[in-house]
Amino acid sequence: MTFQPAVLEGVLERITYSNEDNGYTVARVDTGRGAELLTVVGALLGAQAGESLRMEGRWGSHPQYGRQFHVDNYQTVLPATIQGIRRYLGSGLVKGIGPRIADRIVTHFGTETLDIIEAAPARLAEVPGLGPKRTRLIAAAWEEQKAIKEVMIFLQGLGVTTSIAVRIYKKYGDESLSVVRDHPYRLAADVWGIGFLTADRIAQAVGIPHDSPERVKSGLQHTLSQSADQGHCYVPEERLISEAVKLLAVDTGLVIDCLAELTAEEEGVVSETVPDPEDPAGTHTAVYLVPFHRAEISLSAQLLRLLRTPDDRLPSFQETDWERAFTWLAARTGAELAPEQREAVRLALTRKVAVLTGGPGCGKSFTVRSVVEMARAKRARVLLAAPTGRAAKRLAELTGAEASTVHRLLELKPGGEAAYDRERPLEADLVVVDEASMLDLLLANKLVKAVPPGAHLLLVGDVDQLPSVGAGEVLRDLLAEDGPVPAVRLRHIFRQAQQSGVVTNAHRINSGTQPVTQGLSDFFLFVEDDTEEAGRLTVDVAARRVPAKFGLDPRRDVQVLAPMHRGPAGAGTLNGLLQQAITPARPDLPEKRFGGRVFRVGDKVTQVRNNYDKGANGVFNGTVGIVTSVLPDDQRLTVLTEEDEEVGYDFDELDELAHAYAVTIHRSQGSEYPAVVIPVTTGAWMMLQRNLLYTAVTRAKRLVVLVGSRRALGQAVRTVSAGRRRTALDHRLRGVLVPSTGANRPGG
Repeated sequence: MTFQPAVLEGVLERITYSNEDNGYTVARVDTGRGAELLTVVGALLGAQAGESLRMEGRWGSHPQYGRQFHVDNYQTVLPATIQGIRRYLGSGLVKGIGPRIADRIVTHFGTETLDIIEAAPARLAEVPGLGPKRTRLIAAAWEEQKAIKEVMIFLQGLGVTTSIAVRIYKKYGDESLSVVRDHPYRLAADVWGIGFLTADRIAQAVGIPHDSPERVKSGLQHTLSQSADQGHCYVPEERLISEAVKLLAVDTGLVIDCLAELTAEEEGVVSETVPDPEDPAGTHTAVYLVPFHRAEISLSAQLLRLLRTPDDRLPSFQETDWERAFTWLAARTGAELAPEQREAVRLALTRKVAVLTGGPGCGKSFTVRSVVEMARAKRARVLLAAPTGRAAKRLAELTGAEASTVHRLLELKPGGEAAYDRERPLEADLVVVDEASMLDLLLANKLVKAVPPGAHLLLVGDVDQLPSVGAGEVLRDLLAEDGPVPAVRLRHIFRQAQQSGVVTNAHRINSGTQPVTQGLSDFFLFVEDDTEEAGRLTVDVAARRVPAKFGLDPRRDVQVLAPMHRGPAGAGTLNGLLQQAITPARPDLPEKRFGGRVFRVGDKVTQVRNNYDKGANGVFNGTVGIVTSVLPDDQRLTVLTEEDEEVGYDFDELDELAHAYAVTIHRSQGSEYPAVVIPVTTGAWMMLQRNLLYTAVTRAKRLVVLVGSRRALGQAVRTVSAGRRRTALDHRLRGVLVPSTGANRPGG
């Protein structure tokens, strides 16, 4: 039953649910009439706990939750009572003021508090315990909050979330409103978290015409970005045009004209004729975003430069007596190399670029250690790196030498520029990069540019795992048939590894054979056909059963790997349930609600975007850490990353973090865990593919537990990943494409 339009005034006590995508919010409000808190639902985008609100809407009734007020729109009203002011300031809305300081300020100034902060903030120094530094901080935060609120009020009706409104203000400052009104499509390019669809909604609200060339060009670039997010380096021109027409609902001719204009712009797009992967004898027109075209041309050129240079920083290995060298190595390491491992060692030390690939238990790690031992015996400068902190730590433990992430090795700076490049190369004779299947096109280009001529580059990885999260499939392209990069694939599973159910089942899955799930001490299947029940069972196994039986820490040692994010057995739902089980709320510990998530001390979290401005050399997509502090007064929390770096996050930056008790299998690449628990359910049917399951199983060092249905498991093992990513790197390396031929401008 719905009632007539009404107005409700009250103080927002707490937000119990908020959907950051559409702004739908469920909150509890104190009307100040002595009654219990009222429930309000609806358009409360941007409202903060502690604020006094004047809400317009309608009363209604929910069959389960009872009487509710449905909000159509609201205004923020500054509180007038001492109690209201104390609650408002103590809510954490103004940086530098928490509950204790709010109490002190309001006790001192009473109902004049907000007027004094607004008009005479220097007087805050009269409050005991508030020095000039904190007084200035509070005054600046108050001014910023006012400016952000103005932007938020304007954006509120356009469906823009609080965090994005804050980010718009941080990007453009006082120009925020003019950019939003006059150039809304700039937002999609400039502000992380705003895609084309949000910018388009804003543009339509401010009156930008549906057939505006600016809109069409932005839509074309959005279509290319979406394709890059799926791993492709380019989109065939015909496909790009048809997808843009569908997205924009405009005439094909207009899209073709705008694409031609974009192609002529310096930072627009690049069109180039490349071989058609679906027709071995044919070609098609590929359209690239400029950074991917430049990177593909640059990476191929740099690799060929390294391969062809006459310089050699490891010249003594050209004359090595290899039988004698391997005898020395066996005495040093205590183990003999198999013939294919010997070939890999020889290749790495005599050729300038080499690839080593192979599955678990085939001796990749021992081969890498052998290469490093021999190079160091000749006093070579060896640099070791991997794409993730966990993989770098593992590489360091394996070789007994220092290893770092690729980002730290290159000292990436704000904006993504590297301190080391072709003009200032790394000081190295040998560069070894582990987990190279994770290298996307852009990062691989930065890395290879920094390798000095004459130095040797060894890329090590399992090409059967999932390709990189970012665009490209560099390792697979380097291993392409008839390519110039020499490679060794290790195939023999060593006897010790044959005793591991994890290793043998990984190889069974990779060959399309069902894994053995009975009679093993390290590989189990808990059968549960219902997807929702499988989700609950996954949580019970990861949080309670595995830790109890195997003596493992559920936060540090056990990782849930889900095929997808959504659904009852997806990483999103499982994270909420695992947090309740492993890091439940405690009255003595502060927590911060942000959108639909609650962050607590002890939470396992992951970074979800590259941010070059955080930490010593940036914090990157996939970095995992533990929340070590939540500071309401400073509106800040701290994360200790897997690289042992303390990184701070303002509360308005928390959309860069997600919980990591459960992560998607894609996000687990490069990591290794003592135990993994994998929900394999029919609810993830479209995602169930062989390389996905293989990647998940190979993340485990000691134990794998599958939870789900035999039917879903069978589907995952049978289904080979559909198609290759669209990339022309292998063609460029083989000389099929000459740099910049057929392109509208040369690469950089």
